[in-house]
Amino acid sequence: QEQLVESGGGLVQPGGSLRLSCVASGIFFSSHTMGWYRQAPGKERDLVATITSLGSTNYVDSVKGRFTISRDNAKNTVYLQMNSLKPEDTAVYYCNADLLAGTTHYQYWGQGTQVTVSS
Repeated sequence: QEQLVESGGGLVQPGGSLRLSCVASGIFFSSHTMGWYRQAPGKERDLVATITSLGSTNYVDSVKGRFTISRDNAKNTVYLQMNSLKPEDTAVYYCNADLLAGTTHYQYWGQGTQVTVSS
């Protein structure tokens, strides 16, 4: 059974930091591109950052220089280090695993973890 479990969300003041973790099971983790997405109330789910199986990273412009995505294939875990948090970063953050194998596209989602940035 494929499963992604996020943790690390919470309430933090503006300018603070959080580190999100996502542990995967039931998938060949090292082959998947892993990503973090977020969804604010009343808005669509948007990409935050991705990291490929080879370690190449990509970020949405609004988080560049503040967020860092990384992965530990030995632990089947992807992280999102979030620094200098702003109120507009408030959202539910979702972990995603993505793999294109031939013509078959595999995609899995976690249940989400709430991040609230407020004073």
